[in-house]
Amino acid sequence: MPDSLPARSRLVHESLRAAGILGDIVVLPDAASTAVLAAEALGVEVGAIANSLVFFSDGAPLLVMTSGAHRVDTAALAERLGRTSIRRAAPDQVRQATGQVIGGVAPTGHPAPLLTIVDEDLAAYPEIWAAGGTPHTVFPLTFDELVRLTDGTVAKVD
Repeated sequence: MPDSLPARSRLVHESLRAAGILGDIVVLPDAASTAVLAAEALGVEVGAIANSLVFFSDGAPLLVMTSGAHRVDTAALAERLGRTSIRRAAPDQVRQATGQVIGGVAPTGHPAPLLTIVDEDLAAYPEIWAAGGTPHTVFPLTFDELVRLTDGTVAKVD
């Protein structure tokens, strides 16, 4: 199956296997570039979608894996993390930091590891879904696998 995946998704697949995560990347017929679209395509609650949002904070990229059920409160998160500010990255900054496009950013498979925050609300779901490197690809994993995969810090993000 990995040979039939887009190049960016093959990198994600390799990273998943290296981390011992066995969920397969699923190629969707239509782009699922938002949590609502992904949830509809998969038949799951929108909260079980792990949105990969790239921000800039104190001069460096910051990946926030948030539940699709809510938005990131950047001011509150910056305060919780002891950061000066957190602002949304521009599309070219997202691609530079992750090698992937907005709407398809995976939690892994990036040119270099990113400092990652994982939304504590994702722990409520036995299975969560994340983008697989393109807007047409997704994969399942558990909350614990997501934290381990990203070496993420669990925090309240809304």
